[in-house]
Amino acid sequence: MTSPIPVLDIVGVSKRFGSNLANDDISLSLAKGEILALLGENGAGKTTLMSILFGHYVQDKGQVLIDGVALPPGKPRAAIRAGIGMVHQHFSLAANLTVLENVTTGTESLWSVASRRSEAREKLLAISRRFGLTVDPDARLGDLSVGEQQRVEILKALYNDARILVLDEPTAVLTQVEAETLFATLKDMAAQGLSLIFISHKLDEVMAAADRIVVLRGGRHVAERRAKDTSKAELAELMVGRTVTRPVREASTPGEIVLEAAAVSVRAQGVDVLKAVDFRLRAGEVLGIIGVSGNGQGALAQLLSGTLARTSGDLMLFGTPVEDRLSVADVVASGIGRIPEDRNREGAIGEMAIWENAILERVADYSRRGLVDRKAGKAFASRIIDQFDVRGGTPTSRTRLLSGGNMQKLILGRNLINRPRILLAAQPARGLDEGAVAAVHERILEARRAGTAVLLISEDLDEVMALADRIQAIVGGRLSPPITAEEASAQKLGLMMAGEWQAEQTHAV
Repeated sequence: MTSPIPVLDIVGVSKRFGSNLANDDISLSLAKGEILALLGENGAGKTTLMSILFGHYVQDKGQVLIDGVALPPGKPRAAIRAGIGMVHQHFSLAANLTVLENVTTGTESLWSVASRRSEAREKLLAISRRFGLTVDPDARLGDLSVGEQQRVEILKALYNDARILVLDEPTAVLTQVEAETLFATLKDMAAQGLSLIFISHKLDEVMAAADRIVVLRGGRHVAERRAKDTSKAELAELMVGRTVTRPVREASTPGEIVLEAAAVSVRAQGVDVLKAVDFRLRAGEVLGIIGVSGNGQGALAQLLSGTLARTSGDLMLFGTPVEDRLSVADVVASGIGRIPEDRNREGAIGEMAIWENAILERVADYSRRGLVDRKAGKAFASRIIDQFDVRGGTPTSRTRLLSGGNMQKLILGRNLINRPRILLAAQPARGLDEGAVAAVHERILEARRAGTAVLLISEDLDEVMALADRIQAIVGGRLSPPITAEEASAQKLGLMMAGEWQAEQTHAV
């Protein structure tokens, strides 16, 4: 008896970007009703391979077969017609359109959208309820949080009834409960014959959700395992080629208060996004702000980055009252480093060279008589590349060619290489593999040891518990009183993230 033809075969695919060999003779297959995990470090070639599958890139050699038939390269519409759906890690949505418009764009002609709008809305709401990915169909995408935008990306793929669904880091911005619900749904879909590939760096979810795991390293297919026949330890070592351990936070004595907020509120677009928040941040400590996406942490980061004004309350920066709105120039000049929540939209400009992004916030420091000193800028970028292990490019390479982890290391290096007095780190390890997470965490703890005050905003309980000296939860725009790292547990922080904290708690100092 012959085995059935796989629904997907990738055969000998290679892809080069300049000197970077992103995919090197990769072959893999996918069966009907199978969940395949694609595992590897940031920059291992996972997203490039899936972009070739979906037609966004054209391979240098090799081919993609759907049901045994070659898929024409570089044609996303052909991929969609063949039944391939793609959930992108970096959103491919229009910020000025509504959720419903984003989901239905490309599925109807311009003349039939209005007539079928009601039907489309009902279908979207049904999918939303079924998968637990609740969003407002009429909300403008640009007004949504990163987590909510990711839900729209997932909904759009589900709306198009794909036979093969590819998900690139689908849980990077989902809560644990949402992630568990998503994977339960994906398993149901697989049981009904849908075939799925998901890219992930999270070993727990790979082990729990996948039938089979393919490991890429350095652009090559290095291992393949049945999930039931492997372990997290083996996968981690296969993924990075060495044993990986995360750094450990040592005990320390924090210094003086460098940033303080008292009853600070922010109102944006008619909504109170921050409500009388209080916190104190000291030199040489990490203050962790933990919360589920959409509870005001984005507004807090924007406020302290100089892109959002407070409505009321008092801010003290290095012991001096901030009378007016902080400007971005004030923030940079004051020695405040910023790692934004969304590295692609707010942290770097993809079409600019790595060296241009390296000096982006301090162009004046690298200019002479009004002209940018390219030699000095490239030398600075080279220092960042060397000291922060930014792989996949040279100072003159386009930044968009870097993997997510390497782009994050570039942004981290740009901010830390000259030791800021304060570091605002929003979701610093989001979407990173285990090796990159360890590297980013080590750099944050190094900055703490050197006296930098770190405000860590994260939705990852493990990250906050590993790095923070004190922790506050953010719920509905309000901050809980702080607790010390010694008082913290997953259960206690979970309750705080649900808004359950005691009124009699006092501020730890």
